[in-house]
Amino acid sequence: MTAPSTVSSSGTFDRWAQVYDHQLNPLLTLEERTLPALLPEIAGTDVLDVGCGTGRWLSRLEALSPKSLAGIDCSPAMLERARLKLAPATALHLGDASALPGSDGSVELIVASFVLSYIDSLTAFADECARVLRAGGQILLSDMHPVTAIQRNWTRAFRIEDASIQLPATTYSLDDILSTFADRGFDLIQLTEPSFGEPERILFVQRGKLGDFDRFASTPAIYLLKLQKRASPTFDLQLANVPWSANESTWDVSPISVQDGLFVARDTPHSSLDLTGYVLLPGLINAHDHLEFALFPNLGRPPDQPPFRNAAEWAQEIHQVHAHTIAQHLQVPLETRLWWGAIRNLLSGVTTVCHHNPLHPALTEPGFPIRVLSNFGWAHSLAFDPDLIVRFQCTPPGLPFIIHAAEGTDPQSCNEIMELDRINILNDRTALVHGLALGTRQIALLNERGVAVILCPTSNRFLFNQTLSAGLLTAIERKALGSDSPLTSSGDLLDELYYLHSEQAVDPAILYNLVTTNPAAVLRLNQGEGRIMPGKRADFIAVRDIQTTPAQTLAQLTSADVELVVLEGRVQVASPTLYARLSQHHRSGLYLLQIGGIERYVRAPLPHLFESAEQVLGPGKLRLGNKEVRHLTTI
Repeated sequence: MTAPSTVSSSGTFDRWAQVYDHQLNPLLTLEERTLPALLPEIAGTDVLDVGCGTGRWLSRLEALSPKSLAGIDCSPAMLERARLKLAPATALHLGDASALPGSDGSVELIVASFVLSYIDSLTAFADECARVLRAGGQILLSDMHPVTAIQRNWTRAFRIEDASIQLPATTYSLDDILSTFADRGFDLIQLTEPSFGEPERILFVQRGKLGDFDRFASTPAIYLLKLQKRASPTFDLQLANVPWSANESTWDVSPISVQDGLFVARDTPHSSLDLTGYVLLPGLINAHDHLEFALFPNLGRPPDQPPFRNAAEWAQEIHQVHAHTIAQHLQVPLETRLWWGAIRNLLSGVTTVCHHNPLHPALTEPGFPIRVLSNFGWAHSLAFDPDLIVRFQCTPPGLPFIIHAAEGTDPQSCNEIMELDRINILNDRTALVHGLALGTRQIALLNERGVAVILCPTSNRFLFNQTLSAGLLTAIERKALGSDSPLTSSGDLLDELYYLHSEQAVDPAILYNLVTTNPAAVLRLNQGEGRIMPGKRADFIAVRDIQTTPAQTLAQLTSADVELVVLEGRVQVASPTLYARLSQHHRSGLYLLQIGGIERYVRAPLPHLFESAEQVLGPGKLRLGNKEVRHLTTI
């Protein structure tokens, strides 16, 4: 065999054009028999083939009667051969993927077959796709499977005149591709990773390489990605026949609609969503979570063993006793775990969350399904943060500062409030998480200083076998509620509310404010979060009308009762019942899952998220907030 030679990229594809249509290629054969199933309706649409080469796909697309059809390629020789095959109306452009032909929003479908490997800048290509595609438009991407290419040491090459010419190529991971396009407003519709089959086996036999086929037959050879550009970031909609919560005690039945992501107090000319039988509550605010631990189980001691004395003791012990479980879950990519944390919150009606950890870039991307706060200062705790004073001093005066404190029952936990006061940490922008060790004296001090407390009752019950009493909770003037993570909590924010209502008989009016107006004030939110108010952000949930006050309705909710979650006017979660009432435009990008036996459509790239997590934890092994979660396919 002649050793491969490397040539400059200039002219390489022109040389390839001489043999491109004649050399057997099992990867292309596999793509040609699997990609057509992903094609949307072509008739009457505007289609662009990026990296069209000699017109392999353009000739097939012509037969499907598009309204317009164009191709772009960097090789003049490839385009010359394509011109010989194609109708005059099919436009061909010489250029590269960083400058696509067409005006903004001029294309409904982009096909990019085996082209990403030869693109220098994935971000520039994604930017151009976002520019030329109309809202709701789709992209079909295919290429050699990156994992297999690396594991099997596959290269991109062609043979000409008994020489093997290696093509300059870059291998982009599926995570890189998906995140790059998600950043630019694209949702994953479908990911397919086919392996070679009998049609490709014939080609291997013809080339005398049957042994290669046997080695590769069970390995994904290529990938096919179908992405869709999101429609307008909001969904303008008239909300028909539905009372909405004006406060904890009052329903308002006046007209309310959503326009440009905001509530408007009138009917609109837009399509109507009939919500007869439902009521609207404001999107909930979760004042404390660690999103990356959503897939973890509870880690602690069995009920027959003594409870922990403080959080530091718990943290030290679980890294010894549960080291294997922790190590396994940490193998799930961090971004995947953060997405699952967002989904856990959405399913319980949360639209805004305070994530008490470093702010990962994914949390502020436009496509992230929940609002994650970024404007606040924080430290972990006195025990774990030697730079606590510096962190506090570096937080701008107008922003809240959040820290775990008094998380335990021993003297060390009880003394933390006085120590924080000694170092001048306690003032009206400070929020203490947990506060289990608070007594009447400490609460009086916090009230005097204007300090807020973020309660996480089921987490404290799990670790310490007790929570703050209803009397002490009521005595705290500034307070909010957090779910903490499934490492220690029962499940989600509604489980925290339900516990306080059913086990501690806390007044429903207090509970209502713990997850709406109170956290909005504590976290310095000023865009209407926690309220349904004309002119403010349209964050809301829809639940069945049980003929009680808003506060009493909320106090009895579980995640199974939350049938619609809307963030800034965009549907993020829908029950099958309400999904059926949505228009196709509003359904776009929603995928079906089952959690705890309940089905919900969620705006998230579920195929990728399940695959990424199940590769580590195992198929069917995912538990979200201590509830079994499964991926469902839709017809």
